Amino acid sequence: MGEKLTPFDPAEGLMSDEAIAAFMEEAFKTEDAGYIAHAVGVVARAKGMTQIANETGLSREQLYRSFSEAGNPTLKTTLAVMKALGRRSRARRKAPLAAPAVVIGIHATWLA
Repeated sequence: MGEKLTPFDPAEGLMSDEAIAAFMEEAFKTEDAGYIAHAVGVVARAKGMTQIANETGLSREQLYRSFSEAGNPTLKTTLAVMKALGRRSRARRKAPLAAPAVVIGIHATWLA
């Protein structure tokens, strides 16, 4: 009979602001909205879902459901949680193209 494995919770490893910033920066690099939302949920659990619920005015159950693997949080919910976490994203223009057409890209960055 093999060893019994316990599930790994990445929230347990996010003990510092630097670790959280690095974790979220990597999530944003994927450009995968589902993964980014999941990562915000992991950070919220690391900080304490009850505290986040109190600061956002959302219920803990709603937050857990929204940021679960099957969840699909709204932008409003995601931004409220990011604000409660003391984080923000910023938009910045990508480097201009060589062609004369003007194209603006949005890049989200997790700021500590």
